[in-house]
Amino acid sequence: MTDKFTTKATYGQVFAVTQFRALFAARLLGVMSDTLRSVALAVLVFSQTNSPLLTAVAFTIGFLPQAAGGLFLAAMADRFSPRALITTGYALQCAVGLLLAFGHLPVAVSLLLVAAVACLTPVITGAAGRVLAEILAGDTYVLGRSLNYLVAVAAQLVGMAAGGALIAWLGVERTMLVTAGAHLLALVISRLFLSRFEVVRAGGSIVRKTWQGNAALVAAPGVTKLIMVQCLPAAYLAAAGSLLIPYSAQRGFSPTETGLLLAATSVGMLIGDVVVGRAFAPATRERLVLPLLLVMGTPSIALILDLPHPAIAAVYVITGMGSAYLLGLQRRFLEAVPSDLQGQSFALLNTTTMTIQGIGPLVFGVFAEFLSVGFAIALTGVSSVVTTLLLRDAIRPRTSG
Repeated sequence: MTDKFTTKATYGQVFAVTQFRALFAARLLGVMSDTLRSVALAVLVFSQTNSPLLTAVAFTIGFLPQAAGGLFLAAMADRFSPRALITTGYALQCAVGLLLAFGHLPVAVSLLLVAAVACLTPVITGAAGRVLAEILAGDTYVLGRSLNYLVAVAAQLVGMAAGGALIAWLGVERTMLVTAGAHLLALVISRLFLSRFEVVRAGGSIVRKTWQGNAALVAAPGVTKLIMVQCLPAAYLAAAGSLLIPYSAQRGFSPTETGLLLAATSVGMLIGDVVVGRAFAPATRERLVLPLLLVMGTPSIALILDLPHPAIAAVYVITGMGSAYLLGLQRRFLEAVPSDLQGQSFALLNTTTMTIQGIGPLVFGVFAEFLSVGFAIALTGVSSVVTTLLLRDAIRPRTSG
């Protein structure tokens, strides 16, 4: 482990960096607004079409288009100023919110608008990753990446929880206006507090540079396995969560009991990251990657049994805590990617994560059509453990570097 990563940092040191606070606040506003807009758009589409399929598409329309952005536009993250990319992204999101609020658009146009701006999400994520790598060093970077992940989880929880209440109180159009305002505030924060320290990369075709950069990243030693070990277990965790509503219906749980289960994984994520980040030194976190991955996968296997509700909630909290394994991989990933492809590496990681998290629930949802839902959830745990063992070379910490 390099010397600068051996000294344990604190979350207070991370928040002491002004630019990190700006990124954190803007991301909190942005993700919360995106989630709130997804809920409002789904309500709007259902009211206009009465179609469950189109409603589901509206709720998830912001995910799959990210694959296109990662495949064809990711080189922008290293080509242009991160501050310009980040503020442009928030400006476009604000504009979409205003159009949805006041435009009275057809369903197809509304969906296309949201999908179009979603294509830029990997680019914006890559730009933010570049800023983090520039402003944070050593273990503060590891904790900063963790906080960047946690704020997305927390913001999604707030967006989901607030969505129904805001829509009932304000209506869909005014709720869309709230999302536009939040994106505008994120833009202002980013514009005022992010520095123009970056060097703009050379010109050329964005698409060609993206393909070349992705190929270089895939060819770089260890990068592909590090991407897989960060994405695949998260996909299994997402699949296990996506099956909770049919599982709860099958078990006859009340709406309140179902809601507690839906929140359990996120609660576990928050606990795991805070505890592991604060209690353990960097070298220890890297040694904990394999045990935490097993903690993340193994408990779900127990759902092959008809456990009582408190035990099921405990299973989901514990699996969420296992996601703290990501803390032990941040240094490895940063050091594995070529320095001139840092932005694109974060874009590729985000694209792969979003794509696989979209596919995972679909795959295990098919299993749930033919098997019991509890058995399908247990399969997510088995798959996670098997994947962990297959990728143990990428997981094993290096003793020098």
